[in-house]
Amino acid sequence: MITLLDYGAGNVRSVVNAIESLGETVRTVAAAEDILSAEKLVFPGVGAFGSMMAILNREGYVGPLKAYLASGRPFLGICLGLHALFESSEEAPAVEGLGFIQGTVKRFAVDRAVPHIGWNGLAIRQPSRLFEGLAGDEKFYFVHSFHVAPEDPAAVLTTTDYGYTFVSAIQKGPVLATQFHPEKSGRNGLRLLENFIKPGVQATLPDIRPEQTRLAKRIIACLDVRANDRGDLVVTKGDQYDVREEGEVRNLGKPVELARGYYEEGADEITFLNITGFRDFPLEDMPMLEVLRQTSRKVFVPLTIGGGIRNYTDVNGRVYSALEVAAEYFRSGADKISIGSDAVTIAEAYRQTGRKSGDSAIEEIARVYGSQAVVISIDPRRVYVHHPADVDHHVIETALPGPEGQKYCWYQCTVKGGREGRDLDAVTLARVCEELGAGEILLNCIDRDGTNAGFDLELIKAVKSAVGIPVIASSGAGRVDHFLDVFRRTEAESALAAGIFHRREVPIGTVKGFLRGKVEIRS
Repeated sequence: MITLLDYGAGNVRSVVNAIESLGETVRTVAAAEDILSAEKLVFPGVGAFGSMMAILNREGYVGPLKAYLASGRPFLGICLGLHALFESSEEAPAVEGLGFIQGTVKRFAVDRAVPHIGWNGLAIRQPSRLFEGLAGDEKFYFVHSFHVAPEDPAAVLTTTDYGYTFVSAIQKGPVLATQFHPEKSGRNGLRLLENFIKPGVQATLPDIRPEQTRLAKRIIACLDVRANDRGDLVVTKGDQYDVREEGEVRNLGKPVELARGYYEEGADEITFLNITGFRDFPLEDMPMLEVLRQTSRKVFVPLTIGGGIRNYTDVNGRVYSALEVAAEYFRSGADKISIGSDAVTIAEAYRQTGRKSGDSAIEEIARVYGSQAVVISIDPRRVYVHHPADVDHHVIETALPGPEGQKYCWYQCTVKGGREGRDLDAVTLARVCEELGAGEILLNCIDRDGTNAGFDLELIKAVKSAVGIPVIASSGAGRVDHFLDVFRRTEAESALAAGIFHRREVPIGTVKGFLRGKVEIRS
C-alpha cells in the first residue's frame, strides 16, 4: 500500500497511474491520520510553493508530515514535494517550509530560458536504491523555475546542469526527493518508482556517472482533436487550418490510440488541442476529459491540453473561472494547459491599461499551478509591408519577399482558428504573456501549416530573441532535416509536428534517428 499526499493542486493522476501500473495499490491522504499511519509516503507537489504550504497548513498536514519524516519510514518527494522539505523558498520568501533539510529554494539565475523544461540527465553523487538497474546515462523530465540549495553536501543525491550545476535529487536516510518527474520520464522513470516501492532493493551506484549533463531538444507530437459530423472525437489535421476534405472532417485516427503509439515511438511530449472548442459549457465536455484520463493511464510523458480554457457563464447564470476549467484538465491528467485566442484578448486588455488585472486566466493559473503549467499558443500569419515605419508593430526584414517585392513583414496574431486577424503582432503577444506569468510559447504559423515546407525560422528567431521562456516551434515540418534546421539555426527548445506523424510520412523514430549525434536528444 502506497500512501499519496494529494493536496489538491495539479496533476497527480499520472503519479497514481504510474504506481498502479507497477501492481501497487494507492491510498490518497484524506486526513492527517493517514499520513501518520502510512508505510510508504509519496508527495508529488505541483504548483507554487506559497499555495502548497498554505494548503498544507490549512489541512493540518504540516505537523504529521514532520512526524512522518522523523520516523524513519520511506518517503519520496517529487518536484514541489522536494521543495517542501526545505526551510524556505525565494518563490514565497515569507512562507516557512517543513525545515526537514537545512537550506532554501532558489530561482534559476541563468542566461537561458526559464522555466527549465525538458529531458536532462543526472550526475549521481552517492549510491541509492533508486538507481538499481539503471545505466546512469538516462534522461528524466524536468519542469521548474526554482531549485533546491541544501547546506549539507551529504544530502545531495544527484546534480544536473542548466547554465550551472544545481541539485536535482536529495537523500537523507529513507527520505528521497527528486526535482524531476519519474512519472513523466517514461520507462526509466517507472523503473525508478519501482525501485522506491519494492522491498529488498539494494543501494547501487550506476556504471555511468557523468560529471555534467545536457538538456535534450524535445520532439513533440500534436493531436488536433475535434468532433466529426457524427459526433465522434477524432484526430484531424488541416491545411492552413482547414480540416475538411470533400466536405468531411479529416479523420486520422483515435486520440488515445495515437497518443499511446507516439509514446511508444519515443515522443518527448504529447499535446492535445481541442479545436472543436467549448461551444456550450466547458466542464460538460466529458469526452475530451476522458481522453486525458485514458491517455494518462498508459502514456508516461508530459501531456499538454488546449482549447476553451477561459471564463464561462452557464445557462443558469453561474460563472466558472478559467482556473476551474484548468483544474478539471489537470485533475484529468494534463501537466500543462495551452491558451490560444483568449491570450490575445488578455494581451489587448493589458496593453490598453498598462496594468496587470491579477485575474486573467494566465495570471490566475500561473499563480496557483506555476508558470511552467501555462503555455501560450500563438497563431500568426505574415503581413508584408514596404517599410518598417508603415505599421506600429514588430517588423522584420525577410529573405522571402512579398507578392509586391516587399522586403519586410510582421506577424499578425489571429483568433478563432485563424479566421480573424487582430491588430497585435506575435512578438508583442509573446512578451506580454511572459510578463503576465506564462512559462512557454507554442509558436505556430498559418502560412506554413500543412505545407511541409519547413518551419518559419524567421518567425521563430524573432519571438525567441524577445522572450526568456522556452519556445516550441510548430507548423511546416515535412522532412527530418527540417527538425535539424530549426535546432541548428534557431534557439528553439522543442519542435512539434502533427500531420507527418499521423500519416506516417515521417515517423518520430525516424526523426530521432536522424538527429542522434547531431543535436542532444533523448534516446
